[in-house]
Amino acid sequence: MRKPILIAIAVAAAAVLAACSSSSGSGGTSSSGTAAPVTLTLWHNYGTEQNAVATKNLVAAYTALHPNVTIKIVSQPADNYFSLLQAAAVSKTGPDIAVMWTGLFTLQYKDFLTNLQGLVPDSALSQVQGLQWTAPGFDAANGPLVMPLEKQFYIGFYNKAAFKKAGITSVPTDWSELNTACTKLKTAGFTPIVYGNGGQSLGAEFYPWYDASYLMIGQYSVDQWKGLYDGTVPWNSSANVAQFTKWANLESSGCTNSDILTKTNNLDDFTSGKAAMIVDGTWDTQKFTDAMGKNVAAFVPPFSDQPIKGVVEYPGDGFSIMSYSQHQQAAADFLTFMTTQQAADVINKAGLIPDITGTSTTNPVNQQMLDFAENQGFTRYPMLDNVVQGDVVDTGNKQLPSVLANKISPTDALNQMFNAWKQLPADQRSSTYQ
Repeated sequence: MRKPILIAIAVAAAAVLAACSSSSGSGGTSSSGTAAPVTLTLWHNYGTEQNAVATKNLVAAYTALHPNVTIKIVSQPADNYFSLLQAAAVSKTGPDIAVMWTGLFTLQYKDFLTNLQGLVPDSALSQVQGLQWTAPGFDAANGPLVMPLEKQFYIGFYNKAAFKKAGITSVPTDWSELNTACTKLKTAGFTPIVYGNGGQSLGAEFYPWYDASYLMIGQYSVDQWKGLYDGTVPWNSSANVAQFTKWANLESSGCTNSDILTKTNNLDDFTSGKAAMIVDGTWDTQKFTDAMGKNVAAFVPPFSDQPIKGVVEYPGDGFSIMSYSQHQQAAADFLTFMTTQQAADVINKAGLIPDITGTSTTNPVNQQMLDFAENQGFTRYPMLDNVVQGDVVDTGNKQLPSVLANKISPTDALNQMFNAWKQLPADQRSSTYQ
């Protein structure tokens, strides 16, 4: 998913020991398939997002079918969730089941996670899409460490009424068309694209990796993205500097709000009609459709010199079983339930996109996102921050918002990201994802 990795253990250990629920239950290691009572603890960092609603309703549906099972849901703070989780894993005092992000996030914490192969039936795993991003070596044959909750998109949203008023008859597909659309929207009285940290409890500034993913989609193929990991495509390459310079020009040309580093009500600006576009994700789709009805639609952020043909479509997060849990099979039974049609219906009802083959979404904007790859020939990409080393992501979190705000040059920011990459251990800069 989208958020920085924080791995400080010592500062969090005391808080975890005081705050977490015990993972031990009254039913020992009994599976939920027996009548023996069992209590599981589940941690998430979803706040009040649609994902939190889906999690609550999945637990309610499962425990209604299995009254011997109690699942205690604990909402942890997003900004230091992983430090809390890792400290709990070291002390073995944390949850049985925990939200885990996929890609390199999963690999970083793999020593604390249980491989689901053999615990969740193969027939159930075969229904889940994108499991390669949850497995060691990004090879599904190695067995998944995470059961995805949903299929996620980093994506753009636009206001149809604003586009119509501005005389824009089709969504922009490249930098040139985007700049033309911005000019028309400004003339019509709209903020063309609004940025801010609203909707995310991740810090004072907006999260830059939604946009960065499309900046790199606009420059490289999926296979070439590996170069950002192993260094064959340096972060401070001239091609990257050019892309981030065009991105920064959005603010200097008036295509964005000027207070992007401090704004906290950017979602409100979009839903109220003050802003015409926003770059966000599927976790807010339902919020937008509830507020705007048929006036909201999805588009692929066109950060490309040529018409962009790639889209972020990815199982960004899900649930893992912690390796120290005393209830491995009971936890696995809940994850198996997540592959069923009943679970897919719960996820869809929460406004999310089920990650299960053969299921559907009833939200028309979510369906529009699926159509980009399914029917319009767009190439599927992962989330960039899920396949880039955590230290580089953290440096990007600190530097990239200021690039868009024109407080730091793209060259300076990308040099700092390149230096963060150079300081990584050699095995984290190899041709094999670690």
